Amino acid sequence: MNPWPVVLADLRALRWVAWIAPLLVAIAVSVGVALSAQERGLRQATAQAASDFDLLIGAPGSQTQLVLTTVYLQPEALPLVNGAVLAALADDPRVKAAAPIAFGDVSRGYPIVGTTAAFATRWGRIKPSEGRIFAREGEAVAGADVKLAIGDAITPSHAHAGQRHPFGIESLEEARHRHEGVRYTVVGRLPRSGTPWDRAILVPVESVWETHGLGNGHAAEESPIGPPFDGARVPGVPAIVVKPNTVADAYVLRGQYRQGGTMAFFPAEVLVSVYRTLGDVRDVLLVAAILNDVVVFAAVAILLLALSGLRRRRYAVLRALGASRFYVVLTAWLGAVAILAAGCAAGLVLAQLTSLAVIRLIEARTGLALPAAIEIPDALPIAALMALGSLFALMPALAAFRIPVADALRHG
Repeated sequence: MNPWPVVLADLRALRWVAWIAPLLVAIAVSVGVALSAQERGLRQATAQAASDFDLLIGAPGSQTQLVLTTVYLQPEALPLVNGAVLAALADDPRVKAAAPIAFGDVSRGYPIVGTTAAFATRWGRIKPSEGRIFAREGEAVAGADVKLAIGDAITPSHAHAGQRHPFGIESLEEARHRHEGVRYTVVGRLPRSGTPWDRAILVPVESVWETHGLGNGHAAEESPIGPPFDGARVPGVPAIVVKPNTVADAYVLRGQYRQGGTMAFFPAEVLVSVYRTLGDVRDVLLVAAILNDVVVFAAVAILLLALSGLRRRRYAVLRALGASRFYVVLTAWLGAVAILAAGCAAGLVLAQLTSLAVIRLIEARTGLALPAAIEIPDALPIAALMALGSLFALMPALAAFRIPVADALRHG
């Protein structure tokens, strides 16, 4: 006999329970899935953002803060590296390219970053999606998410460390700290990278230095932008991005510049430490989510066990009509499994919706573009939970198995 007509009739008879129980399961399941997906996505996005920063050199201090400020553009005051280091790197045969990174100004909430044209194109790897790269002082290149058009002129404002501005709007704080007389004209736009640099305005580092009265880093007042710089005239810089010729050169440079008033490291070193912390937190939260799932599944099973007692007369009628005990057990078990399976399926949908909402929040806060899809490894724990839930579902099924037919018909 086909058990599904009876199963469907049982589910219709449950009414609100057939909706509430899957909803509880869905909420419990979605927490763990969404958490796993977001932790994986955050790892991928942060690693992608750091991929263009082979080796970072800065003044002694916090490596984590240097990475947060340089790679992820989180505003903070940093100690400065002596300009002679930049000149020494330019003459080092182990260095393919080196670029200073200078911060300190904003425009309409967007950070203004001073660097070289070579680094703006990530050493020639990318090309502007509109216009061209800056070629002289007073020119700027906008990130993909900067709401400025080619030809727009902006006035930089001095930014305070740790202060955040709404993007695209000039705040009162900005208006009070404008560098009057300084103008940048947008001449190009970079393609989207999925990193915080999509919200940055890139200008020649010489413009940043001269805006703050520090000279232009060259021997002559009027000179082309970019390297070579004059070590004696280069002001201190918050960070230097180095692209070594080989992996071996990278390790040698890292060891050399870990002394003499500088620190050097691979951003991946910091990210590994951050990932380890994130992984520990994720493991704790996942264990808590799994325990929560088990409790919810057990509660649903107990609820179905109680309801099976209310349906004892129906099962007794089935037995009296010739249904075997196995058929009754199968019917009760399939009903419980159907509720759990519906909850798990709804949990995947809810997890996807939750992930999309969290992604928007993270992207708005950091500029990191996280992958939106839930992958198979994220959903694998649901299979284990479903198997465990199927065992719990045997409770109401076995209860139906033990119902005496005569007593159920007489007192049901």
